Amino acid sequence: MITYDELHNQNHKITEHANILHYLLADRSLCDSKVTCDLFFHFVDMVKEHIEVTDKHFYKHLLVCDQETKNTATKFMSGSVEIKKVFSEYLSKWCNKRGKQLRISDYENFKSETDEVFNMVLDRIQAETENLYPLVKEVTGDLRAVA
Repeated sequence: MITYDELHNQNHKITEHANILHYLLADRSLCDSKVTCDLFFHFVDMVKEHIEVTDKHFYKHLLVCDQETKNTATKFMSGSVEIKKVFSEYLSKWCNKRGKQLRISDYENFKSETDEVFNMVLDRIQAETENLYPLVKEVTGDLRAVA
């Protein structure tokens, strides 16, 4: 079980990290610093954990409802699959597999792709907050947590 407060806290931390990283990664000289890399990989871990939690706790409640609710669940599940795919490809391209280090050979391309990935994650968080959470609350009748 996870509470909506915990989910909102996760979303806040992910958003905060994305905003800070946006500024740090805008300066090429900071991209290779240990502090930036630590923050970046903490962000990656938080996003992965958040997606796992959402996948585990939310859709099962929606897939047993009316067709419109099922369609919403399907849309979010498809989005989750796409985010995982894009995130995995991005990490494979720009990160050292053995250690938690960025591997930036083309900074302009890295910056552009990073902005796209971060925007995708932030758009997803906004959609969850505005659409998914209220729908699950409505379906389950529980305004505090989702099992």
